[in-house]
Amino acid sequence: SVRYPPSGANLGLLPGRCTVLEKYHYVYGPVPSRRMGHSLGISPIPKKFCNYSCIYCQLGRTDHLSNTRQEFFPLEDILDEVRDYLSRGDGFDVVTLVGEGEPTLYSKLGELLAGIKALTDKPVAVITNGALLMEPEVRAELMPADLVLPSLDAFDEESFRRINRPSRELDFEKVYRGLQLFSREFPGEIWIETMIVKDINDDEASLQKLKTLLGGIRYDRLFVNIPARPPAEKWVESPDEKTLGIALEILGGISMELLVSDGFSSKEDDDRQAVLSIIRRHPMNAFEIESFLESRGCADPASELEALESNPDVETVSRGGPKTYRLR
Repeated sequence: SVRYPPSGANLGLLPGRCTVLEKYHYVYGPVPSRRMGHSLGISPIPKKFCNYSCIYCQLGRTDHLSNTRQEFFPLEDILDEVRDYLSRGDGFDVVTLVGEGEPTLYSKLGELLAGIKALTDKPVAVITNGALLMEPEVRAELMPADLVLPSLDAFDEESFRRINRPSRELDFEKVYRGLQLFSREFPGEIWIETMIVKDINDDEASLQKLKTLLGGIRYDRLFVNIPARPPAEKWVESPDEKTLGIALEILGGISMELLVSDGFSSKEDDDRQAVLSIIRRHPMNAFEIESFLESRGCADPASELEALESNPDVETVSRGGPKTYRLR
C-alpha cells in the first residue's frame, strides 16, 4: 500500500528546504514522516502497477495487475534526478523508495539502491508489499537498503485473496516464507506494517493467527494501520477504537493512528520523564521523540535527545535506520 504523495506532484516543501522543480518525474518531497523525519521520495514504478490490488489501497484498484519485473524507467534518468536534487541541498533525513505501485517490480532495484547509496550517506528505506521476497534475487537486491517496510495483512490463502487480491501467480505460503527468509538475511531494520480492516481480519481469531505468523519473523517494529484514507472499495471500513485496542494488545504493535494524530502520550508532567515512561513500553526513534516533545510544547527537544544519549539506563539501537531508544 502506498502512503506517500505521487511522484512528480508539485508539493512544495517545508520551510528551509530546497525547492522541488516541476521537471522532476521520479523524485518528490521531502514529505514529513513521524516515523522517519523528512523523507525524500523516489518512485521507480508507473502509477498503479502492482502485483496486489488491495481492498484498502488509497490509489484505488490496480490498473496494471502484474508480477513481471521491468525497467519501467531508465535507471540513469532516476539517478540523474537524485544527483540534481542533491546538488541543490540535502534537506531530508531519509530516502524512501515507494512509488505509486510496488517498487520491487523495478527490475534494476539493486542498481538503483546502490546508486543512491553512492550519492548520499542518508539512510535509504524501501516500502514494499513483500510479495517478491520469495525471489532470491529480489532479497539480494534489497541488501543495500538500511530499512525495509514490508506488509503482512493476511494469515492464510483465503484472507490473502480477500484482502490483498494478488496476481494469480502468487501463493500466500510462498510469500510468507519469502518474508521469513528475508528477515533472517537482511542486516538492516525491518518494520512490518499490518492493515486491520473491519470484519475482515479484526476478530480475535484472525489476530491470533497473525500473531503466530509474526512470531516466525525477525523484525524491529510492527506498525498497525487502519484504512484512514478513501479505500479502493467503498465497503471497506476501519475497526472501532475498542477493536483497534485489542489488536494492538494481541499483536504488540504501535498504532499508526497514534503517530499520525495525537502521537504518543504520557501522564508525566516532566518532558524527560514522559519520554522515559514511553520507551519503557515502546522503543521510540529520534523523530518520534522530537514530534512527541514538540506536541507537548517542549522548548528544546534537541537537549532532551542529548540527555537520552548520555543516560546509562537508555540503550541506543540502530542497524542503519533512525536511532531507536529503549530502556535497558
